[in-house]
Amino acid sequence: MSKDDYEHDLEQAQLALVEAQRAAAASGERVVIVLEGRDSAGKDGAIKRIVEHLSVRYTRVVALPKPSDRERSQWYFQRYVAHLPAAGEIVIFNRSWYNRAGVEVVMGFSTEAEQAEFLRDAPDFERMLVESGIRLIKLWLDIGKDEQAERLEARRTDPLKQLKVSDMDAVAQDRWDAYSAARDTMLVRTHTPLAPWHCVRADRKKPARIAILRHLVHRIAPATIAAEVPPANPDILFSFEADALKDGRLAP
Repeated sequence: MSKDDYEHDLEQAQLALVEAQRAAAASGERVVIVLEGRDSAGKDGAIKRIVEHLSVRYTRVVALPKPSDRERSQWYFQRYVAHLPAAGEIVIFNRSWYNRAGVEVVMGFSTEAEQAEFLRDAPDFERMLVESGIRLIKLWLDIGKDEQAERLEARRTDPLKQLKVSDMDAVAQDRWDAYSAARDTMLVRTHTPLAPWHCVRADRKKPARIAILRHLVHRIAPATIAAEVPPANPDILFSFEADALKDGRLAP
């Protein structure tokens, strides 16, 4: 993708998102976007392009720290419920309740019983969100092991990226297979007709960002606005299906 093509497609999609947000603010629609993926998969960069021209008043990005002792004593979903949108708002979760199906599984931050309970309850929780009128969009950003290694090294060596470095980076490569297994279980168990997962092949950042923005336009915007934006490239962004775990669309 050339720089000119990228900038044209980005501006087109961002303009459509602005118009979609104006429509949502007028109609009172509530939108939740869940962005999940491996470490360094590009969530921050995608969010930056999503919110760049949106209204601060009607847009919130939620990236919660590890729970406090008090929060650990609450119903697991409780601290996420507090951040759900009011009328006209778009809320983006940069990692979400799915921590319990990913990093907590791999790192042992919760018990096997708690993890099983989550996989059982998450579809019901999301069903309640959708049936309450919330438009729920779930995206899994996937990258290959070699690409992740390069991005993690760039974080360690670039002074401008030092705030992105986390303790989890140190084990992301060593526990690659465990993260893959957790991802597979999560996608299979929580992909439902009411709250489906869409997967993004994010090894190439710019095409992935364009695909994500176009997907959001087609999920959020009125038909008259969405019609002006091409659909996401299906080779980059696709609805999850079990075959994707075996046919190379998702990194092993």
